[in-house]
This record gives sequence, structure tokens and C-alpha cells, in this order.
Amino acid sequence: MRIETDREEDGRWIAEVPDLPGVIVYGDNKEGAILKVKALALRVLADRIEHGEEIPEIRDVFAGSV
Repeated sequence: MRIETDREEDGRWIAEVPDLPGVIVYGDNKEGAILKVKALALRVLADRIEHGEEIPEIRDVFAGSV
């Protein structure tokens, strides 16, 4: 998944995953913002899986019969 970053006027960094609406975080530096947004994206994906929602990006990651 693509991560976009930008620096705010106040010096904070913002990172977001455009493919996951609402997955956007602030960090004190670029690396910190990227780490935080990755963690949030994983939480959102896990929540979607738990609720039976389709996640096309990782649909074929798990192999085997259900």
C-alpha cells in the first residue's frame, strides 16, 4: 500500500494511506509518522478481517482451504 507523507508548516510530519480512508497520523519526524501509519493501517485491516469485510489488497495472501 502506498504511503504519502508531507511536512506541515509547524514542522510536524503527516502520513496517510490513501487506499484506507481515515488512516492518517502525525509524527515529530518523517520516520516516526511512517511507523505510526503502518501500525494504524495494520489495525484497520485486522478489524476489517474480523468483521468479514473484503480486503482485495490481501485477498490472496493466505492460501489454503477454508
